[in-house]
Amino acid sequence: MAQAKLSGLSGNEIYCMSLKGLTPSGLFIGNSVQSMGFLGGVSSTFRGAIGGEVSAVTEMIHDGRAVAFERMVAEAKTAGVQGIVGVSSELRSLAGNSEFLFMGSGVSSNNSYTLFSSAGDAQELYCHMDAGYQPLHFVFGNIAYAVGIVGGVSGFLKTMVRGEIREFSDIFNATRHHALERIIGEARKAGANAVVGIRTSVLGFSGVHEMFMTGTACNHPQLPAESSATPVTSDLTGEELWAMTSLGYAPVKLLISTSVYSLGVVGGIKALFKGFVKGEISDLTTLIYEARENVFDRLRADASAIGAEEIVGIKTFIVELGSGLVEIVAIGTAVNKLPGFKTESAVLPAQAIIRDKDTWMSGDSSFMFESVNDSN
Repeated sequence: MAQAKLSGLSGNEIYCMSLKGLTPSGLFIGNSVQSMGFLGGVSSTFRGAIGGEVSAVTEMIHDGRAVAFERMVAEAKTAGVQGIVGVSSELRSLAGNSEFLFMGSGVSSNNSYTLFSSAGDAQELYCHMDAGYQPLHFVFGNIAYAVGIVGGVSGFLKTMVRGEIREFSDIFNATRHHALERIIGEARKAGANAVVGIRTSVLGFSGVHEMFMTGTACNHPQLPAESSATPVTSDLTGEELWAMTSLGYAPVKLLISTSVYSLGVVGGIKALFKGFVKGEISDLTTLIYEARENVFDRLRADASAIGAEEIVGIKTFIVELGSGLVEIVAIGTAVNKLPGFKTESAVLPAQAIIRDKDTWMSGDSSFMFESVNDSN
């Protein structure tokens, strides 16, 4: 009797893949448990004191993920599938060590495919493929960073006055752009001219922060020739990318801008007293408004520098860093209209849009479950 095939794909995902001639075929896993070791710990502590990237931690995390990913791919090659879709990555702590885990669902086809892998779920992959982006390789970029003692002292002195703390802003801007540069480098190695569906997370690790970006390196035949040397990047969702393509727009670059602001001692005291009474705290209102305008101005300047017509899908985030400091982050995708740019289908099927619902529910035994397929 033939063994039953496993798949992490939902019914909606299987339906979407079938429209592209792909059928589910296996579930593949790769992992690696690693320790930083004494030398790595000492190196990270020293570099963390300087501020900026902690390269020993960056490299260790990157290497751990790379080993786990290659093991998953090796499983898929042995099984003879054409693609690994819905690839997810996890970082877990085990007895003081770190486990790097990759998981993805295999797909097979009667058509000729070179083995590909993709981030996000299969519904998003359908949107990418229908918009003309052929998947090549799951790619990621990361950077571990610390503000550091020097940056902390300098920043502390700046908190005595109200306004932007450029030292902190520069560190945060540099780290975020390094991660993006690394994911572009991975796409270039894969022979791609685009990275779509980029997702970003910031995690705590060994006393530092890690910024982790994942995406799908693709080829689109109608992108400008220069995209082969510098692949375009986008964090638009699959549905958004499909919609923009149907309107004739192509992504140019994922733009990131961040500023760290301090209310300052005087402003902080004013805000404290005003917090006891009902009404607007004008100092905070003005500060946050100026901070947002600052990051928007940087986005505009970056878009103009690359000749982009528009920035779409802009999202803003605000994070309290402590000691009266706040970080404002703005992220968006710069786009240009290209002649002849269009989708294969006139409309998206409902199965590409409907988000799957969990059927394993939390109960009364204090267990909380989280679906690994939920990418939103």
